[in-house]
Formats: sequence, structure tokens, C-alpha cells
Amino acid sequence: QDGDESSPILTSPEIVKIPDPQMSMENLVESKHHKLARSLRSGPSDHDLKPNATTRDQLNIIVSYPPTKQLTYEEQDLVWKFRYYLTHQEKALTKFLKCVNWDLPQEAKQALELLGKWKPMDVEDSLELLSSHFTNPTVRCYAVARLQQADDEDLLMYLLQLVQALKYENFDDIKNGLEPSKRDSQGSMSETMTTSGSNASEIDSSQFMSPIPPVSSPPLTSKTKELAENENLDQDLCTFLISRACKNSTLANYLYWYVIVECEDQDTQQRDPKTHEMYLNVMRRFSQALLKGDKSVRVMRSLLAAQQTFVDRLVHVMKAVQRESGNRKKKNERLQALLADNEKMNLADMELIPLPLEPQVKIKGIIPEKATLFKSALMPAQLFFKTEDGGKYPVIFKHGDDLRQDQLILQIISLMDKLLRKENLDLKLTPYKVLATSTKHGFMQFIPSVPVAEVLATEETIQ
Repeated sequence: QDGDESSPILTSPEIVKIPDPQMSMENLVESKHHKLARSLRSGPSDHDLKPNATTRDQLNIIVSYPPTKQLTYEEQDLVWKFRYYLTHQEKALTKFLKCVNWDLPQEAKQALELLGKWKPMDVEDSLELLSSHFTNPTVRCYAVARLQQADDEDLLMYLLQLVQALKYENFDDIKNGLEPSKRDSQGSMSETMTTSGSNASEIDSSQFMSPIPPVSSPPLTSKTKELAENENLDQDLCTFLISRACKNSTLANYLYWYVIVECEDQDTQQRDPKTHEMYLNVMRRFSQALLKGDKSVRVMRSLLAAQQTFVDRLVHVMKAVQRESGNRKKKNERLQALLADNEKMNLADMELIPLPLEPQVKIKGIIPEKATLFKSALMPAQLFFKTEDGGKYPVIFKHGDDLRQDQLILQIISLMDKLLRKENLDLKLTPYKVLATSTKHGFMQFIPSVPVAEVLATEETIQ
């Protein structure tokens, strides 16, 4: 009966969700194994442990992993087991530190003791220790100590990333380094970089034509040197960046603009007010450090304030041009008229200041009749600056556009080009410069285009 009726048959099993209350709980077996493997009792036996050929090859593979690769529990145990053997390999330090459970005091103590005995790592590799994966203050101070070996040119290549790495520092330590001051605790950041303590008469061409002399200090005795070295080992990233910037005007220029953009980022202010407050404290500390320096350092502070005033006036001009009704021709005329009005804007002829985009170039005004607007929705302006040597420096000033992504891409291209040159691979790249002076405006270096036919006619080859 009912033999001819069809019955539905599931060809694929249904997925059923079953709650597992133990999923997020600690695995007692793994925890016990971890504590036994990392116990202090295993220290003496691990000290003279040498891997065989197979294990050595496996360790070399682990050490060569890219920074983004997560180590398995077995690989972590292997690295920990042969940690004393790996102390002679500077590339293995980051892998070892990733194996440490910093929540266990005994394990963290062993790791920090071994950190001082490890072969010093390269400056480039130490940047990884400043990422969000490493929060231990001693490890981060070690990374800063390695960064102190980098010269200013190399430090400048990583400065943009180092400013972002401040997000992973201890915010309380940054705030505690701030000296109480009503002047620096109130007002906008442009007011923070005022010319107080350094008159405008201190700024002349001779003072920044020559390199800024270091802050004078008494000769170091052997005891003083030892204290200075210990102090540097305990230096956090914020203190390090500010101290180096106070000794180099180019570093100070870019540090100021990188930090000021973060201070003015409204998205960060709403989404993460603590990070926003941290960058404000960094800028206040930077301002205080410049103010406490000698005359040349205070002049540096005044020049940064003059740059901020110059950019603010330029933004005011661009806003007025954008509000102007009419076609592009009328807007061009309005732009040139505003730039030529030296009484209100003071942009055509001004005191000599470093160009924020390239501080080695000193500018003394804008050529109004050469200013023009491009045919695009935001109408960026092409400006020609009068340089100290009588030349012209063309730039594009964009208002209403966030140039931070362009800035990052060009910085990465420049960094890769420099690293490839060290490996004797010259790609003949000349990246143009980009600097975001806010989340809504910034400078781009203007490079005139040259047709390939013209290059072939003059150079006979494109190589």
C-alpha cells in the first residue's frame, strides 16, 4: 500500500548549529603544556641545546617567514626551545618575541633577559617591534634604541609610519611628558606654534642657509655617557622623534605636518577621541621642546608657525575662489587678484620661509600672474613660488581633497626605490613629492609632461 508515492530525500545534509559553551574557554591541556615548556626549569637544559640538520632547516624556514605570517603553536614551541641557539641570528628576534606570552610574568622575564643578549637587529627590522603586535614597553624601547642608529635620511623615509606607530604607544606616558603650560594646553594647534620666545627679526636667510647647529651641551664624561646611554634605552617613540626633530630642520618640518594632519582629523576625533588627544599632546610636547631649545631651535619653531600662517592664508584664498560665481576664467582672475593683494593676503611678497612640501627650497612669495586653475571638479591651483635664488618652483595646491593616500603611495614607492638601489637595482625612478597639510588640502609637486616624441628627438632614446 502507498508503494507508488514519492518521498523527498535530502541529497546534502542540513547544517545545524549546536552551541558549544566550552569553545571560548581556556584549553587546560594546551595551557599546561605551554607552562611546562616555558618553565624556568627548562632554562639550563635549553641553554646548550643545538638543533640537528632537519630542525635547523625548519628554524631557518620559520625565521624567513614574512612578518604577517602567524606561527603555529608547534613552531612557537620550536623557536622557544632553541631560543639560545637563535640569539646569534638578528632576524630571529621578532619571531622569538612573537612566541612569548606576555601575560605570564616568568615567561616575560625570561624573554626580556634574553633580549639584552640577542644579536642587535637591523634598523629596518626594528620597525616591526613598533607595530600593534608588540605592546611591552621594554620591547618598544629596544626598537627605539635600534632606531637611534639610523641617520636622518633613513629616518625620514620611515617617519610617516613612525608617526602612525604612536597610536600603539602608552598614551599616559606621552601625556606625562607634557610640561604644564596654559599656553600649550589651550587654543588651536596653529596657536601652539606661535612665535613666542623668538622674534621675527631672528628669522633671516643666513640662519637657515647653514645647517642648524646642535644644542650645546657640556662634554660627556664616562659616567655621563653611561647615564645618557641608559636614558636612551628607556626612551619612548614620542620622545625620540621630538629629540631628533629638534636637531634637524627637515625632520622637524615633516614631523610637524604629519602630526598636525592627525590633530585635525575630524573622523578620528569622533571615532577615537583618545588617539586624537594623544596627537594633540605630541604636538604640544614638540612645541615645548622647540621653545626650550637654543636660538636656532626657536627659529625653527618660528618658521613652522610662519608655514602654518602661510598655508592658512592660501586656504582662505582657495575658499574665496571656490565661492566665486562664474566660469573658470573669472575664477582665475579672482585667484590672481587675491594673490596680488599683498595688504590682505601677503602672499606675493613675504618673509623667506621653507616650502612645506620640500623644506630645502626657500620661498619668498607667489607669482600671481602665473597662477591658474585646472579643469576639474575641485579646480586645484597651479602656483609658481619665487625661490631664494631667483628661480621658480611650480606646485599644485589642492583644496577639498584628502592627499594622505597619495602621500602614502609615493612614500612607499620612494622607500622601495631606495631599498632596491641598495641591492644595485636602479629603476631610474624620480617620484614627485606630495604633502597633505590637512585632511582637506595639500601640496603636490608639479612636473611638466613631455611627449615621448620630444624625448626621442632630443635624447634619441627613452632609456
